[in-house]
Order: sequence, then C-alpha cells, then structure tokens
Amino acid sequence: MAAAYPAGLAAAAHAIVCENVVKIYKVADLEVVALQGLDLVVEEGDLIAIVGASGSGKSTLQNILGGVDVPTAGRVEVAGHDLGTMSERARTLFRRRVVGFVWQQTSRNLLSYLTAAENVELPMALESLSRGERRERGTKLLELVGLAERMEHKPEALSGGEQQRVAVAIALANSPSVLLADEPTGELDTDNANQLFETLRTANHDLGVTIVVFTHDPLVSEQVRRTIGIRDGRTATETLRRVERGPEGEERLVAEELAVLDRTGRLQLPREYVSALGLERRVRLVLEPDHITVRPHRREADDER
Repeated sequence: MAAAYPAGLAAAAHAIVCENVVKIYKVADLEVVALQGLDLVVEEGDLIAIVGASGSGKSTLQNILGGVDVPTAGRVEVAGHDLGTMSERARTLFRRRVVGFVWQQTSRNLLSYLTAAENVELPMALESLSRGERRERGTKLLELVGLAERMEHKPEALSGGEQQRVAVAIALANSPSVLLADEPTGELDTDNANQLFETLRTANHDLGVTIVVFTHDPLVSEQVRRTIGIRDGRTATETLRRVERGPEGEERLVAEELAVLDRTGRLQLPREYVSALGLERRVRLVLEPDHITVRPHRREADDER
C-alpha cells in the first residue's frame, strides 16, 4: 500500500513516489486545495489505474506526475527525478524523454496531416535520431501495437481504436520510463477499449514501461491488477486483483478493496459505510488484539453514564 512507504527510503526501486503532496490553486481571492497530503508509490513495471470523480484531484495528480505542473508542498519523484526541484527547461526535457502521454482526445495525440509512421517518428526527430533509426524503431512500435500494415495511413483513414493504438506507439517513441494515459478509452466502444488495454498490457510486458491509467470509470479500472481510488485530494482506497483457483481447479478473479492509511495515520472510510452507520464528526475507537473497532458516537450513551 502507498502508506507503507517510510520517509527517507531510497526511491530507486520505485517508478513513482509521492510523499505528503499538496497542491493549492489560487482562483481570484480564493485558494482551492486540489491535493491535500497525498501519498502514492508505484513500482517499476506496474500497470495500474487511478480512479476518481471530477474534483477528486486526479487530473491535478496527472499534471504533476507528467511535469506539467508542480506541487505546492511535498515530494514527487518519477523515475528518480525530483519534480519539485526541476527548472522549466529540465521539466521540458523530462516530458520529452522520461514520460509518455496518451490523451483521451485523438486530436491531441496525432497530427492529421502525417501518416501513422510519421506521427510515431516525430518525437524521435526532436531527439535528433537519424532517419534510419526513426524508421526502424517506428516500425517496431507499430508492430507492437498491431498496426504495421496501417503505418502509411493518415488518422482520417484509421478507426478511433486504431488512432489510440498509434497514440500508444507515439508515447513509447523515446523509450519513456513511465506512460501516463488520460481516459484512453473514453471515446471507444467496448471492443476497441478491450483491444487498447491489451495493447497497453503488451507494452507493459514486452518493454517493461510503467503505465498509469487515469479514469473516472470503475469498469475501466477492472482491466488492471491494482486500482487506486482518489477522493478529496488523497488516496482513499486500493483494490488488488488476483487470480485464484476454485475447488474444481477453475480460475477466478478475486478483487479485494482496502482502505489506505497515510503516513500520519489518517484513514478515509468509504462513504457508504459512513452513511450506513450514521457516522458524524466523532467516532469511538476500540483497540482489539488484532483489529480496531469503529463505532458511532451516540450522545445518549454519554448521558446514561
């Protein structure tokens, strides 16, 4: 769990480390707290989903991890780079070389007047790779996403699903350590969405790139083994999925949702639990030998004493 990351531990084994991250925006005379003490650890080679409703802080976290924005406080490291201390120039190079992006809108991913191959080769041209190197790597990446036969087609001749798979190849062009995907299936039907996730799994497995998918759709998040839920600017839950064998040897997917305890001991209870028990303001905690009991605080209980 994210909260298990102890302060001061070397981050070399982690692709992403966030410690007590705060982001405050100023809107006119008001201050809006988008992230309030968020903790997160993503291991190298992970494929995870981060889920949150509008206003949860999900988009802010994505912008910070991608080097588009900077935290107000706290520590953020991506692939060993401390994003809080970077200059503007360093963040530009970080966005070009360390992270890859796949956006929901295909118009943000592909240039309409270039072929699929030319779109994939463009980021490499900015890094001064030779034409032969660009063509060789571009072809391999389009093969990886299953579109080698469509490499000379322009976006208008590709389906929405094909365009998003080309976008994955573009994001991988400069061999990033981390790929960030913003609602990548938001404009796709079910079949194309499943195919895109299969492409992401292939890239994750074959290239070892760490992939973080940002989405508001819980069904999309079921495509990965680990889902992190964000609420009110903090990580609230983690859902871990594993394959188990049933009594007759059949395989079944088991999902377990866990609450996240941050470094200061804060815990966000699921809203349905709070509502079901009528929890308000104060609760009673009872330390048992192997667990903690949380009970509603009833004023009448005090009056009876």
